[in-house]
Amino acid sequence: MIPRYTRPEMASIWEPQTRFKIWFEIEAHAADALAELGTIPKEAAKTVWAKAKDATFDVARIDEIERETKHDVIAFLTHLAEIVGPEARFVHQGMTSSDVLDTCLNVQLTRAADLLLADLDKVLAALKKRALEHKMTPTIGRSHGIHAEPVTFGLKLAYAYAEFSRARERLIAARKEVATCAISGAVGTFAQIDPRVEQHVAKAMGLVPEPISTQIIPRDRHAMYFSTLGVIASSVERFAVEIRHMQRTEVLEAEEFFSEGQKGSSAMPHKRNPVLSENLTGLSRMVRAYVTPALENVVLWHERDISHSSAERMMGPDATVTLDFALVRLAGLIDKLLVYPANMQKNLDRLGGLVHSQRVLLALTQKGASREDAYKLVQRNAMPVWRGEGDFLQLLKNDAEVKKYLTDAEIEEQFDLGYHFKHVDTIFKRVFGES
Repeated sequence: MIPRYTRPEMASIWEPQTRFKIWFEIEAHAADALAELGTIPKEAAKTVWAKAKDATFDVARIDEIERETKHDVIAFLTHLAEIVGPEARFVHQGMTSSDVLDTCLNVQLTRAADLLLADLDKVLAALKKRALEHKMTPTIGRSHGIHAEPVTFGLKLAYAYAEFSRARERLIAARKEVATCAISGAVGTFAQIDPRVEQHVAKAMGLVPEPISTQIIPRDRHAMYFSTLGVIASSVERFAVEIRHMQRTEVLEAEEFFSEGQKGSSAMPHKRNPVLSENLTGLSRMVRAYVTPALENVVLWHERDISHSSAERMMGPDATVTLDFALVRLAGLIDKLLVYPANMQKNLDRLGGLVHSQRVLLALTQKGASREDAYKLVQRNAMPVWRGEGDFLQLLKNDAEVKKYLTDAEIEEQFDLGYHFKHVDTIFKRVFGES
C-alpha cells in the first residue's frame, strides 16, 4: 500500500491488528461451537472470549515469535496463549492454519467489496447528475479518433453510467463468490473437526460454508474477484482516456477542475494538465496487473501448496486499496468536471457539415439512386471540404447529379442537427429508468 494512493478506511481492513482480530474471532467462534458439541469445556470457550475479546494484539511480539517459528499462525496462537492462559490449549482444536488464513482473507475481501460498492455508488451518482445536466448538449461523436456523427455529452456520460452499473452487478456477484468459510481441517475431510463448527463460524463471520475444500478454499473464487476488479479498473481508464482527449488544447471540450493555487508545470506557468485522468490511467494499470497472478493462483498442487500465498499478501491489499482510491478520485473528477458546450459546438462545426454525410447518402438512395452511386456522389463532394476547399451543403446544391434526386430544401433538411437526437430520451430511459 502506497500512502499517496491509500484511503484510511480501506487500509484499515488490511492492517495487522485487524487481521489478528479476525483470526481471533474465527478461533473464538470455533471454540464456542466445539464447546456446544462437547469437544472442549464450555468454560474454556468463555475464557477465550473474556480474556482476548477486547485485547490489542502485540504485533511486534507476534513478529518476534514468527522469526523463531517461521509460521505466522503458530506465532499468533502462541501470543494468544500468553493473553488467555492455560485454556488456550483448547483453541484451534482440529483446525489447520488455512482454515484461519483463508476464512480471514475472505472476510477482508468481502469488507473491501462493500467499500468498493459504496465507491461505485458515488461514481454512478456523479455520472447521472452530469448526464442529466448535459442530456442535450451537442458534441461530436468520434470513431477511430475521427469526427463521425453528432452525439450529446449527456450520452457520453450515460454510456459510462451503464458501464459502471454493470461493474456494480459484477462486483456484487464477485463478493458473493468469495464470501465462503472453510473450517475443515488438514485436507478438508473434517476428520478432526465436526462440519457444524464450520457452519457456526461461517454464520458468525457473515460467510457461507465452502461446499468442498481441500486444505484451502479453491482459488477460482479469488480469480473471479480480482478479475472483476481488473474489469472495473479498465472502465475507470476508459473514461479517464476520454477526458484526457477532451482536455487537449486543440479540442478543449471539457477539462478537469483547476483549483486556486494549483500549478500545472514547474517550467510553464500556463499549463493546466489532466493530471487526475492520467493518474487514473496509471492506477488502473496496477489493478489489472494483479489479474494474472490471481488466475495463476488457481493452479495449486494437490490439496494445497503455498505458491499463492506470497502473491495474495500483496494483491489483496494493493488491488483493493488502489481501486478504492481510483474510484473516489473518479467520482470527484466527474462531479467537478468543467464542460465547454461552445467548444463542443465549434468542433462539431469544424468539418463544415460533413457529419451529415450519411443522411445525404440515405436520402439519395430513398430517391432512387443506387447505394454505390449515392456513396460516390456524397464522397466526391465531401473530399474537397475535408481539404478545406468549400462548404459541403453548397457543394451538394451545386452538384447537378445530386440535384437529379434532391431539391435544395431536401438537401438542407439532411443538415438538421436535432435529427440525431430524436431518440436521446429513449436511451436515457433505458439507462436511468423513467425518472
